[in-house]
Amino acid sequence: ARYLVFFQYTGTRYGAVKVPPHQLGRRGVQDHLELQDAIKRLKPLNPVSLTVSSRTDTGVHALSNSAHFDLLRKNDKPPFSEDILVEALNFHLVTRARRVPDDFHARFRAQARTYVYRIALGIRHYSLLPITEHDLCWSLRNELDVGAMREAAALLVGVHDFSSFRAVNSDMLFKSPVKTLDVARIEPGGSFTQAHFHELPFLELTFTSRSFLYKQQVRRMTGALVAVGQGKLSVPQLKEILEARDSLAYPQGLAAPAQGLFLTRVDYRET
Repeated sequence: ARYLVFFQYTGTRYGAVKVPPHQLGRRGVQDHLELQDAIKRLKPLNPVSLTVSSRTDTGVHALSNSAHFDLLRKNDKPPFSEDILVEALNFHLVTRARRVPDDFHARFRAQARTYVYRIALGIRHYSLLPITEHDLCWSLRNELDVGAMREAAALLVGVHDFSSFRAVNSDMLFKSPVKTLDVARIEPGGSFTQAHFHELPFLELTFTSRSFLYKQQVRRMTGALVAVGQGKLSVPQLKEILEARDSLAYPQGLAAPAQGLFLTRVDYRET
């Protein structure tokens, strides 16, 4: 039986989540192997291989990443029910499981992925953040011009060559930089412990696309929008960076830090 599971993690604990070597074509440290080992403890008949839908950089968190795997039980036992599978794996922060067809692929069948970037505003020093927010947001000293940020974000929506917003890496020659960004939204957010820190202002930047360029596209878009909000970049300058279609056109040191970024949803068609 093939299963689709949804799972959470904090980037501070797990580091980068990469696709397995057979997906990527080269070896790397696979931080989702703990989950794979947990599946192996269910004593399946088949070798277990976890295929993850969405790669995340070191330090990036996930409220809902997804993966598929096959699990055959010994002695012709019936497949595990979805509820029992979640119960068996939820120590590893598995939140949901679905039986899926044998040709289902977690990565290629995904219809949309949503990332949210959290920014705490008016924080004079990182140590003044509530302990519940440490390594879970980007803290900035001053307020931002949200109107200018929204104007700039609108330029990113639609079909574009996002070469300027990707990191230089060995994947560049093989991956198309053309992506469709469906949503780039900026709205007030809140602390995870809002009842206790209600005076702490947050911004949330939400990005939705079927797929993003691996390595920093969302962090680079966020960093550029924040620079617009700080007056370090103008809206026309951001447009020029986008239209340059060149990763070297992106100003050095502008990318937002990893700790504020969350993969919040991976969506599939119900059928």
